[in-house]
Amino acid sequence: MAPPNEAGILIAQGPRGKAPTQCFLRPDKANRHGLITGATGTGKTITLQTLAEGFSRLGVPVFMADVKGDLSGIAQAGQVGGKLAKVLAERGLDAPAPAGFPTTLWDVFGEQGHPVRATISDLGPLLLARMLQLNETQAGVLQLVFKIADDQGLMLLDMKDLRAMCQYVGDNAADFTTEYGNISAASIGAIQRGLMQIEAQGGGRFFGEPMLNIADFMQTDGAGLGYVNILAADKLMAAPRLYATFLLWMLSELFETLPEAGDLDKPKLVFFFDEAHLLFADAPKVLVERIELVVRLVRSKGVGVFFVTQNPLDIPDSVLAQLGNRVQHALRAFTPRDQKAVKAAADTMRGNAGLDVAAAITDLGVGEALVSMLDDQGRPCPTERAFVLPPASQIGPLTIAQRSDLMGQSIVAGVYEKVVDRASAYEELKGALSAQTAQSAQPTQTAPTIPSARQAPPNATQPRAEPIADAPPARGMLDGLDDLWGGGQGRRRASVGEQLIKSAASSIGREVGRQIIRGVLGSILGGGRR
Repeated sequence: MAPPNEAGILIAQGPRGKAPTQCFLRPDKANRHGLITGATGTGKTITLQTLAEGFSRLGVPVFMADVKGDLSGIAQAGQVGGKLAKVLAERGLDAPAPAGFPTTLWDVFGEQGHPVRATISDLGPLLLARMLQLNETQAGVLQLVFKIADDQGLMLLDMKDLRAMCQYVGDNAADFTTEYGNISAASIGAIQRGLMQIEAQGGGRFFGEPMLNIADFMQTDGAGLGYVNILAADKLMAAPRLYATFLLWMLSELFETLPEAGDLDKPKLVFFFDEAHLLFADAPKVLVERIELVVRLVRSKGVGVFFVTQNPLDIPDSVLAQLGNRVQHALRAFTPRDQKAVKAAADTMRGNAGLDVAAAITDLGVGEALVSMLDDQGRPCPTERAFVLPPASQIGPLTIAQRSDLMGQSIVAGVYEKVVDRASAYEELKGALSAQTAQSAQPTQTAPTIPSARQAPPNATQPRAEPIADAPPARGMLDGLDDLWGGGQGRRRASVGEQLIKSAASSIGREVGRQIIRGVLGSILGGGRR
């Protein structure tokens, strides 16, 4: 395999001639990020594959999401023939030497690649609130749930941990109000419903252990080629918020994990964020600010980020201003709104005296692009019109057999396949509940409930600290009324008041009666608590 041109990665060029136009991406400017835009079917996927090959040749690992399911062919050597050979001949381009590249396949669902997981705690309340589509109030309650779990030493690893923690906090909201603030049942319910929706979409497989080690993305093979990490995202796109949150989490992990590196001769990793508009659609201001911060600072960690979307307007201006390397494929202007979008896209490219950028955007053919890369001083080069070079690897997806063989020979084969379920919040709360139920066993058993905030699991930090050993044993629905008339736990003849209340509860029904009496006790006992 021939070494790359000293000028950088050759992305596109004009027809053969005495001085053909050539567009290079400088490796030392790849961490200044980039943008690849264009309408569907104009050649963005080929551009992605060509760039990934160029970085791999330089020994730079790559991560990219395979939204359409046809990027996995980069692992196999390509063949130039038929229609592609004809197109190359018409454009005066040389056919590339066939080559495959080291590839690792990943899949959140564990079906088309190695499983990818993160813990609930590692994702954090901000990204999780985005995934669950929570409003500001509900997101605040979710932050309190995380805070209470931290204070009580309860680990949130998977979905059942968070569900159990939400139920625990909701059932004992009154005990947490003074220290943490109001926790409404409506907000807890909204969080639980959101978790159910994510589980229904298969997102529960994303949460748990073993968690992804980012270092596994940053590998090279024996020949010094960087690994191309491909996330199977065709199924993941059915849950766009899960997809966007997952990629943002990965980007944040890179930012938080990698040490400062400054400006390098080549990046440590290049991250392609396909369908980037999903990341910013309806995103709250705090999240956009977080993305802007990560994109701005992650370059100092030696990571290059390329956003891939249909129109530059899909990216907020604060983020767009940081994307120095640009590849613009064709846009269509069928409506006045489309024409405005084309003009705005042209305004984001550096002008060229011999090229009408706005007119060229609508005139580009498939595989043709307007290219403006950063020069050795970090300045955008004048925009050039050129043909994107075809990849040396296979265009199109791997077969099922090829994918299976590739996974079996992978450097991470067997590392992530088996789920590890450690004792965490769910088990701690369940254990405390079982202990409480066993201590309070009576001839007439009542349904167990989540332990109260004053009966937290062992070794947990309690917001309203009272020793567990001093907590009164759980009693039946009406036993608590004994204290209102001065009675103890001993058996005695029921008073007139008790008989009336028991009679009312029986007539209404056991479940409804339980709820009414709980409400009565809450108003009586809660009002006198100091």
